[in-house]
Amino acid sequence: MTAAVLYGKENVLIEQVDVPVPGPGDLLVRVRVALTCGTDVKVFRRGYHARMIVPPALFGHELAGEVAAVGSEVLDFKVGDHVVAANSAPCGACFYCLHQQANLCEDLVFNNGAYAEYIRIPARIVSGNTYKLPTDLGFADAALAEPLACALKGVRDAGVKAGDFVAVIGLGPLGTMMVRLASLAGARVIAIGRRAEQIDRALSQGAEFGISLEQCSDPVARVKQIAQGRGADVAIEAVGKPECWQWAVQMLRRGGTVNFFGGCPSGTLIQLDTELLHYSNLTCVSSFHHTPALIQEALGIIAAGNVRASVFVNQQARLDQVPQVLANLARQNGNLKTAILP
Repeated sequence: MTAAVLYGKENVLIEQVDVPVPGPGDLLVRVRVALTCGTDVKVFRRGYHARMIVPPALFGHELAGEVAAVGSEVLDFKVGDHVVAANSAPCGACFYCLHQQANLCEDLVFNNGAYAEYIRIPARIVSGNTYKLPTDLGFADAALAEPLACALKGVRDAGVKAGDFVAVIGLGPLGTMMVRLASLAGARVIAIGRRAEQIDRALSQGAEFGISLEQCSDPVARVKQIAQGRGADVAIEAVGKPECWQWAVQMLRRGGTVNFFGGCPSGTLIQLDTELLHYSNLTCVSSFHHTPALIQEALGIIAAGNVRASVFVNQQARLDQVPQVLANLARQNGNLKTAILP
């Protein structure tokens, strides 16, 4: 089969490799749609991810497809089923799993290889984080379940409530998903992004206010002005830049909550005003990854029509175009997500 293989920093090759052979508890899935992801772009630029993928390795992790073969011990799926498989599954038995923090599982199994004609889904993901699709749900929509689950965790961890002023800094796919989810929760969303098209997209997804960094030199002051002079109830940083982390804290009202959702480069340090944190009684949280429960909930949100691929996927490409697609995304060319159609 044809597959994209990661060899190192900005080194992805399209090669012919053997079709994976499923073990007793595994599935072999024919990939119908694989979506690009900001994490994949980071891995492409850095050449590896210490927890998720070490080269050389098959690449890509957001997918939906059709079951092509089932292991001898698989009972819940059959050939021809349309499925979405998450890129990980927790063990269910470690300290963190038993404390309802499955995203931090000590033995979290990751899976890669979505940029290929076929992918093997390991037994633990088959039994714990793979789902049949409703008959009327398209593959591209279903493939959004994994990133939407991450966004859902970000909004939940921040404690977003109806009526809250919620500032979202960064309007890439995940930031825009959090705009949508916060809006669905009844929040008054302030979307902060670099370009006019990002603001327009966020407004179409329920944001009440938009702040373009091309036109506004002081987003902190503007957020406070919008939020009745007090500041946002919740600020979510979805960029991963120290400057934006600082903004997020500064634009909160007293008693507000910041979610440092965007991951900064390894080794990054920031300084926060301890007087502001203490005397304003601020809450600081961060969010990592997702859980099976959130994948299921995200799939339900998608199936209900509340989130659609047409908003987040603005390009299609062939499998042999994956290296160029990743290179373009690494240059921040304005594309959100690309649907790879093997």
